[in-house]
Amino acid sequence: MTTADPPHTRRALRRFHVLAMLLCAIVGLDTLGSVAANGPEGLTWLAILGLLFFAPYGLLIAELGAAFPDEGGPYVWTKLAFGRFTAGLNQVFYWISNPVWIGGSLCVTAIATFESFFHPLPGAWQYLAGAVFVGSAGLAVHASVVVGRRLLVAGAIARIVLLGFFVVSLTVFALRNGVQPLSPGDYTPTYLGLVALAPVIAFNYMGFEVPSAAAGEMADPQRDVPAALLRGGLLSLLLYGIPILGTLLVLPRDQLGSLTGFIDACRAVFTVYGGHVTTDGTVVLTGAGAALAKVAAAGLIVGLLTSGTAWAMGLSRAQAVACADGAGPQWLGAISARHGTPTRVNLLSTAIAAVVMLAALGLSDGDAQKYFTAGIGLAISATAISYLLTFSSFLMLRRKYPDVHRPYRIPGGRPGAWTVTVLTVGTMLFTVVALVWPGLGVGWFGTSGDAADYLPAGFEGHRAAYTATQLVPIALIVGLGCLLHALGTRHRRALVRASSTPASTSLSTSTLSG
Repeated sequence: MTTADPPHTRRALRRFHVLAMLLCAIVGLDTLGSVAANGPEGLTWLAILGLLFFAPYGLLIAELGAAFPDEGGPYVWTKLAFGRFTAGLNQVFYWISNPVWIGGSLCVTAIATFESFFHPLPGAWQYLAGAVFVGSAGLAVHASVVVGRRLLVAGAIARIVLLGFFVVSLTVFALRNGVQPLSPGDYTPTYLGLVALAPVIAFNYMGFEVPSAAAGEMADPQRDVPAALLRGGLLSLLLYGIPILGTLLVLPRDQLGSLTGFIDACRAVFTVYGGHVTTDGTVVLTGAGAALAKVAAAGLIVGLLTSGTAWAMGLSRAQAVACADGAGPQWLGAISARHGTPTRVNLLSTAIAAVVMLAALGLSDGDAQKYFTAGIGLAISATAISYLLTFSSFLMLRRKYPDVHRPYRIPGGRPGAWTVTVLTVGTMLFTVVALVWPGLGVGWFGTSGDAADYLPAGFEGHRAAYTATQLVPIALIVGLGCLLHALGTRHRRALVRASSTPASTSLSTSTLSG
């Protein structure tokens, strides 16, 4: 067996499906409000990090995904570069971020959207709504690749239609009511803005490697991955930048929240179809405005759901590959013969997402903003930690496997390779530190400001409590990775023995089994 073609996988993903998967993975609708809440400066940093992180990140993944088109993607790359144990531990960070995200910020944003446009969900109803959201994501990921690709297409279309309709509605709203005044100075980038925005913008841009984790389902990954990355990257920039700008033009900054900023902007612009905004800023929707707002809200919830499932389709497969390779128990790496999906990993992911949802709702005492902050922070930090090694594997693979055919190669030779590595690894390192210690560098060396002011919403004055929401789960993830590695000992020994046979001489087999 090779990871490029594991048993029961089906090559059902065409280039269009890979593009849809990228859009669902990268364009996360739950974080649009977080960037907008920091004012016009957020757009400036969105552009700067697009140049210094998003572009080199896409180039790096394009080369890795085309040169090593194995099922499992990031796990395979880090395994080839640093060995099985390191790759297995890194993969757990990568995988676990998805159920934390689904049970965390995606779930709470979906609940907030439903409450804003449909009906309040008091008490136990929030738990029921969360269970429906998490369960739907689990069922979608469990479905066959053929069903899954349809869901990805639906998610991509929902994003384009929703954000396109928002822009059209915004234009009509601006012609009728005018827009918020924004001065050129509002766009000036500052270090304080970078500290506040870098983690969430970096998270917005994450997801280029997700299709490569499901390379075994692609018809031609060596050609489709680079092509989809180029198209998906450019389209993602538009789908982020235009709605954020629109939100800033519609709502005063003091009315923007990281959780509901984009939702509130949607409510405001839909008054052009029926309704009005009161003098105190309250939005009242009537007639066609209320009806269209409900349709848009449903599209937003579908977009949130498909964000989680697009990542899960890739991350669950990568985790299953890791377990099948001996970085975890063999039974957890099984692929369903009926569906072609890693059923057991999917079930475990759904269970973790449900636990995160229940714990966060209970511990936050109904404070949705606090729930959102803790969930999104942990999802970003876990993903960023895994990227530190994934991005670092690029240079190592160039050195260890210089003769591997690379259909796409980063231009610029060795300087180009070092540049993209330093930019991507450096961005992720800054992201992790800024998340664990918000306000990093603020007030240092005689500069103005107080680091305490940069604690996330819901944790004002409680740095120790917030830091615990990051460090304790990180320690638990390390422990889980070590436990899975220990449980895979017997299977790993069997693979080592098998790798010494003459049949195990190809790159994909020997390097992944040895």
